Amino acid sequence: MSPGTLIAIIVAVVVVILVCALVAGMIMRRRRLQARFGPEYERAVETKGSRRAAERDLREREERHDALHIKQLPASVRDRYAHEWDRVQERFVDQPDDAVHEADRLVTSLMSERGYPTEGLEQQLSDLSVEHGRTLEHYRAAHEVNGRSTRHEATTEELRGAMVHYRALFTELLHNGHRPPEGKA
Repeated sequence: MSPGTLIAIIVAVVVVILVCALVAGMIMRRRRLQARFGPEYERAVETKGSRRAAERDLREREERHDALHIKQLPASVRDRYAHEWDRVQERFVDQPDDAVHEADRLVTSLMSERGYPTEGLEQQLSDLSVEHGRTLEHYRAAHEVNGRSTRHEATTEELRGAMVHYRALFTELLHNGHRPPEGKA
């Protein structure tokens, strides 16, 4: 075999290895983003129109999130919020509209206490998606019903559903992203 042929084979093998490494790297990044963002990954792909644009957006969300000062809550603060949540739920029986509005306020307050910016729903969703991607649909649904409730267009059953949806994100935020002990909200 001539030296030129040998060099051509070596170059071809190196190029194939580099292409395989790049593809493997892209697949690993995609899987990491899918695992981290859950259903929010597919939502981003649908919204952005391509996987590449969605993945760029999700990486930007991670960078922004990393710059935030998200903090865990001390037990006394968690207990105070849990007590407030219980009061909101009790209020639902007699004043469902007011209870849903209060649940929204309480979730927003808890986000702020944890260190999340709370101005603008889209930015809230973007910031929350990094650690709470699996509960964002709950928050979106609750927020939508809350808006309809403000216009007196929501049924009692929709309001009940909104409370359940708010509770999903509230519970995650309250327990620093972990599952709460059995029997605790």
